[in-house]
Amino acid sequence: MKNTVKARILVIDDDAAILRSISAYLEDSGYTVKTSENGKEGLEMFEHDKLDLVLTDLHMPVLGGLEVLHTITKKNPDFPVVVISGAGELNDAIEALRLGAWDFITKPISDLQVLEHAIDKAMERKLLLEENKTYAEHIEHNLKILEEDHIAGRRVQMSLLPVDHMLAHDFEFKFKIIPSLELSGDFVEYFNITDSLVGVYIADVSGHGASSAFITVLLKSIISKYQVHYNAKKDDTIINPQKLMRALSGEIYAAKLNKYITLVYGVINTTTNEFCYGVGGHYPNPILCDANGKARILEGSGFPIGIMADVNYEVQTVLLQPGEHLVLFSDGVMEVFMSGHSLTQKEQGLLSAVQTSKGDISALLRATGVTTKTNIAQPDDISILVVTHL
Repeated sequence: MKNTVKARILVIDDDAAILRSISAYLEDSGYTVKTSENGKEGLEMFEHDKLDLVLTDLHMPVLGGLEVLHTITKKNPDFPVVVISGAGELNDAIEALRLGAWDFITKPISDLQVLEHAIDKAMERKLLLEENKTYAEHIEHNLKILEEDHIAGRRVQMSLLPVDHMLAHDFEFKFKIIPSLELSGDFVEYFNITDSLVGVYIADVSGHGASSAFITVLLKSIISKYQVHYNAKKDDTIINPQKLMRALSGEIYAAKLNKYITLVYGVINTTTNEFCYGVGGHYPNPILCDANGKARILEGSGFPIGIMADVNYEVQTVLLQPGEHLVLFSDGVMEVFMSGHSLTQKEQGLLSAVQTSKGDISALLRATGVTTKTNIAQPDDISILVVTHL
């Protein structure tokens, strides 16, 4: 398959015939190619030309490939360099990988498609690194704002939330977050993974205020990272709730933030109408209301995210039929709903509220007694997320 991105490649090789062959093939494949017959000249071109990748032979006069590699990686550790080595030069190839080479190809190159494949892999990895760096810089900027100004921090948090209303084929997504303070430890999101897969989650970070809001920003950045990985065809974690929740738990635990997250994460397949989800210490569980107005609490349990490094999660799958509503609450709703009643009574009352609301968030707020008045503080952050199969 021919490359569609005109990446700029420098090829360094003292064998003029090989240099011409590689250059002609890569140019035919859509690359912009520059060439050099020795390492010294190649490094000068690296310094002055805008390049995306260097392909270098290991053994050359004037300056060898290992010296070229060492100089490039010292200046830019994330710059992709692919080396070409003779069949009897395995030790040199291993040394090249130790010095930071991204891949190596052995001579003679009988099929130049192998070389193109190595370059394509390197370019995909380069793009992924650049995207992750952009995400990291964006998150660092947002966290700085969170620390400096709660009001500005609230604006940042709001900017990270999804649109109030989203349609994906026959599915409608809506949410409402009411923070107990200016900043919220609750977070919800729904996002298109592919044309037929939609990721959806509700999260509740332990504690309140800026420190918990910080974790919601971190959570979104980690999930976004796995979405980037999936788009780069490197990793299917984002479409597997058990894998994503396990990965999240390991990363949050490793960060040693003394916080944990309760979470429901799921993937809706808009073609098969399946909702595949996992529960990580979250309460209450998702509620499904059928087309006849009968609501039930869905199954699922598991450890909160970040409690331990190595956690396995169970996954449940339900069909979302036309006319059905999937409703997810954060536990803050239980703080204000049916005060003084037992949890069993509250759960039954919550089922009744979902049944009568018919998927309308304003009706849910009225039925549960949650006020949206800004001058009245809630005892906890309260979030509601509704998915309707139209």
